[in-house]
Amino acid sequence: MPKPSPISPTVDFDRDGVQHGFLRLPYSRDDSAWGSVMIPICVVRNGEGPTALLTGANHGDEYEGPLALYELARTLDPGQVSGTVIIVPAMNYPAFRAGTRTSPIDKGNMNRSFPGRPDGTATEKIADYFQRELLPRADIVFDFHSGGRTLDFLPYCAAHILPDKAQEAKAFAAVEAFSAPFSMKMREIDAVGMYDTAAEEMGKVFVTTELGGGGTARAETVRIARRGIANVLRHAGILDGAVEKAQTRWLDMPSDDCFAFAEDDGMFETMVDLGEDVREGMVIARIHSLGRTGIAPQKVRAKMPGLLVARHFPGLVKAGDCMCVVAQ
Repeated sequence: MPKPSPISPTVDFDRDGVQHGFLRLPYSRDDSAWGSVMIPICVVRNGEGPTALLTGANHGDEYEGPLALYELARTLDPGQVSGTVIIVPAMNYPAFRAGTRTSPIDKGNMNRSFPGRPDGTATEKIADYFQRELLPRADIVFDFHSGGRTLDFLPYCAAHILPDKAQEAKAFAAVEAFSAPFSMKMREIDAVGMYDTAAEEMGKVFVTTELGGGGTARAETVRIARRGIANVLRHAGILDGAVEKAQTRWLDMPSDDCFAFAEDDGMFETMVDLGEDVREGMVIARIHSLGRTGIAPQKVRAKMPGLLVARHFPGLVKAGDCMCVVAQ
């Protein structure tokens, strides 16, 4: 039998009403010998019905999710709820407080740490608690993402192509209900250890987003997040009211040709703006040498036609950085 989780909730997941509390993770450190990481959580329950698990800041430098979910936790009326809404606005709370993608405690990337370990690092302990305690409770799982400090995205809601086509259809129906400007059939560079994969392997309906980036949030993307999550809860039959649909444009990432990676360090120049059409073979970015003058920039060409849905955000790139993403 696995060891019990060291995390203890201060909320009762089976109690009706609104509860604001914490997931308390003991964390002994130099400035607090018997200290804890206190991860905020809100549970809104009204009788029997489906359960939605809503998370933000899986990566700590992505802000649309926390902005939408802290407000939802503050304003959600249990009288309009049928079932349960579990809200964790900042899943990787240490990273969120530091404004970094990974945890400052152990450098753990939450979205590559599943299924986690109850006796592992702080990040692995949080992942283990979600794996064993929260995901099994959920019928629908919604995890907000954006590009963080290093990427910028067209605002889209997404789900994955899955072997179970009934599960896949439910996920894409929730994506459509979210009604982002773009809806994506998403491909991952590396799905090992992801929260997404953990939820999908349990048979859950899993939905995510990429809403902007650059280590900040815009008014437009926060509005998309707030309207969209209310729509998903209505679609799931958890929240009263009709889905407020807006026009969405469906996109697909059919192969690894979607991605362009830097092969050298240098200064990044995008040749195409987000949302613009791309032709196969078209120069979509250039990498300029930093060491001396007189060297022609490297040209990065699109491997397929489509439109630019993501780009590297900082002006400098290192070899291996994802520079551009094209979808069809």
